[in-house]
Amino acid sequence: MPAPTIVVDDLTSPASRDLVARHQAEMRAQTPEDSCHVLDAEALRQPSVTVWTAYVDDELAGVGALKILDAERGEVKSMRVEERFLGRGVGRALLRQIMTSARDRGLRSLWLETGSGPEFLAARTLYLSEGFTACAPFDDYVADPLSAYFTRRLDDGGLLI
Repeated sequence: MPAPTIVVDDLTSPASRDLVARHQAEMRAQTPEDSCHVLDAEALRQPSVTVWTAYVDDELAGVGALKILDAERGEVKSMRVEERFLGRGVGRALLRQIMTSARDRGLRSLWLETGSGPEFLAARTLYLSEGFTACAPFDDYVADPLSAYFTRRLDDGGLLI
């Protein structure tokens, strides 16, 4: 499979809005409301958030976002890969784009929240393989058995491709 093409997305196209809406619906269907932290398309269009979409042969393959928390920290949000592209490096490419952009913006660390259940194992495995480590809840998050929290330093001299 060719490497995905990743572009900044303003979420005005029907395809990208549909992918975000399906992601939100699935997260809300499998996670109780007080444990669900997914952002809808309007929240992803706030000035503090940048969204990228990945395309493979002109087909929308995935989405991911960076939310700026403060001058030194960002949060990975809304990572989603279309089912037919799972296991083909699309999620990793999006995550690396987010990490590179965060570093280019002068951020020193990235943070994220994802599910702790078996349906989120692939996501947790990806984050760990890219240098993220488990951490305590951050910002407004609270300890929740349905959530797993991760962080990664960006100023450690590690190579981001």
